[in-house]
Formats: sequence, structure tokens, C-alpha cells
Amino acid sequence: MKRVAAFFLLFTAPAWAATKPLPPLHSQTVLLQQKQNKAVARHVFDEIFNQGKFQVADEIYAKDFVNHEMHRDFSPAKDQAAQRFEKQACPDLKMAIGPMIAEIGLVSVLWIARGTNTARVGWMPATGAKIEVRGITIWRIVDGKIREEWSSFIEMTILREVAYQLGWQLIGLVCAALVLFWIAYQLIGRLLSRCFSPELVRQRRG
Repeated sequence: MKRVAAFFLLFTAPAWAATKPLPPLHSQTVLLQQKQNKAVARHVFDEIFNQGKFQVADEIYAKDFVNHEMHRDFSPAKDQAAQRFEKQACPDLKMAIGPMIAEIGLVSVLWIARGTNTARVGWMPATGAKIEVRGITIWRIVDGKIREEWSSFIEMTILREVAYQLGWQLIGLVCAALVLFWIAYQLIGRLLSRCFSPELVRQRRG
């Protein structure tokens, strides 16, 4: 009888342990950390992108923060410069937050960015094109600050939308450039023909 009881405990103990809930204190700690990490992620969208409060970046990002792009990594300074560029190009830029999933130390967010290019940035003039792009970002958060980032979105979507909205303008610019090139070519050709005409050559020799 004792052997039967021992075998029963041997085979049922792992299954019982797997179904046993976590201690209440541990569960509450994990849920609290996940909630705090989600709040950090919301601060990035609400304050930096939507309100343009770039001064809070030091409170949100760690000093050793790294943004992992596909083929290179961005430092905090370069990452914030890119955020400023996007907000400057599209002053009405708004980031809508979709589903958000949090694990211990990681938060993933599905977002949609919408804005209008109404400001000139450097050599790029304002186009008035409306931009809408969807992407996903994963952050690693430690002690309430973002340490690492992985973002993914289709950049060609933005170029395609701009090209579609500015189709006729782009065609007009290309045609104008071709006309200017043809005029310049004709003027240069005439100047060269005058400089090397037979009569002028004979006069110089004489």
C-alpha cells in the first residue's frame, strides 16, 4: 500500500505543482511592474511625440539607451534628434497607441502615426502631404527607464503616400528640370560654337 501511495505522489506531484498559482505577493509584484512599464511607454507617445516635450527624455530614457535599427544602433542623442526631426516636419504629428503587451522587463506596442508635412526642414520644402504609417516597438525597461528599443515599420509606405499625393507636382518639377537642362545645354553649345568658330580662330592666328 505504501508503494502505491509513493508512486501516486511521484506522478501527480509535477502536475499539481504546475497548476499551483503563484504566491499572491509575487503575482502582485509582477503585475505592478508590468503596469509601471506600460506607463513609461505611454509617456513616450503622449509627452514626447504628441506634445513635443523633449525635455522629459532624460527622465524616460537611460543614459546607456540604445535604439537597435536594422543595420546600425542609435545613441540617445541621435534617437532624440530623429524624434525632433519628425515632429518638426509634421507639427501635428499624433501617435495613436494600439494593443500593448508587457512582460517582465519588456513592453511591445502597436502604434499608428498620423501627421501632415507643413513645415520646411533643412533643404526639404513643406509638401503638405498627409502621412499615415503603422509600426510596432519593443522596449526593454529597467528600473523605470528605457534601456533598449527595437522598432519596425515600412518606410516605403511614407514615400509612396507622398509620391501619390504629389504626383502631378512631381511630374511638373521633373518637366521643369528637363526644360532648364535643355536651355542650359543650348546656351553652352552656342557659347562653345562661338568660341571655336573658324573665323574667330583665324582672327586669333592673324
